[in-house]
Amino acid sequence: MTISWSNITKLLNYSNMFQQGLIVTVLLALCTVFFGFFLAFGLALMLLSDVRPLRHLEKIKTDDMERKKRLDFIARFNPVKFIASAYVQFVRCTPMLVQIFLVYYIVFGCITLPKFTFLGFIQFERFFPAAVALALNSGGYMSAVIRGGIEGVDGGQTEAARSLGMSKGQTMYHIILPQAVKNILPAVANEFVTIIKESSVCYTIGVQDIMFNVKSVQSATFIIAEPLLMATFLYFCLCFPTSKIIEHVERRMRQSDNR
Repeated sequence: MTISWSNITKLLNYSNMFQQGLIVTVLLALCTVFFGFFLAFGLALMLLSDVRPLRHLEKIKTDDMERKKRLDFIARFNPVKFIASAYVQFVRCTPMLVQIFLVYYIVFGCITLPKFTFLGFIQFERFFPAAVALALNSGGYMSAVIRGGIEGVDGGQTEAARSLGMSKGQTMYHIILPQAVKNILPAVANEFVTIIKESSVCYTIGVQDIMFNVKSVQSATFIIAEPLLMATFLYFCLCFPTSKIIEHVERRMRQSDNR
């Protein structure tokens, strides 16, 4: 398969399609990171929770060591943490494409979404399920980042806040979260870059992203290689500058911390 300059110039006739794909890809990544962050935050709190409804079983005294071990195991069981952990493991252990199909064909297959376009060309009934699927996936991955950011705050500050009479909620909101957010912002920004690349599979459900328009151009022109090169160029132009900006911000944040 050869690459010719004449084929590349033919792609200029479809520049509007590539521009639309670029807009859809960026919007999809922004929506994913925004909603995925809130899901990840909720999952992180669930993973850090200490909800043990049967903890009173620890106080039961018995000479049977096996029974005592079983009681202690049941007493330590945290259903909230278990649900969050199960969800995170499901997200991590199944392919993104499968998750998108599950959300689009099963979840939204039972729900009738309104059919309309926004920005003149984006189909809501395709875009919304893709954004939901990506957010559900991103939330599972970002939950570990947020959990690490919260746990990275010095525990002495929590003890000091509690000694001043602050509740757990007040301590989390006023003391822990402001510092944790600063720790996790670079990782959340990197997730944006990751989603830009991973969203390329959303064309399989008809989302008009970069890859969808590449396939459309290939079908219309019977040119295979050059549209793929254009997709590579567009993804690189999105991801490389964004990554460099994130690295610059990270360096500035580290410098401010060292002062």
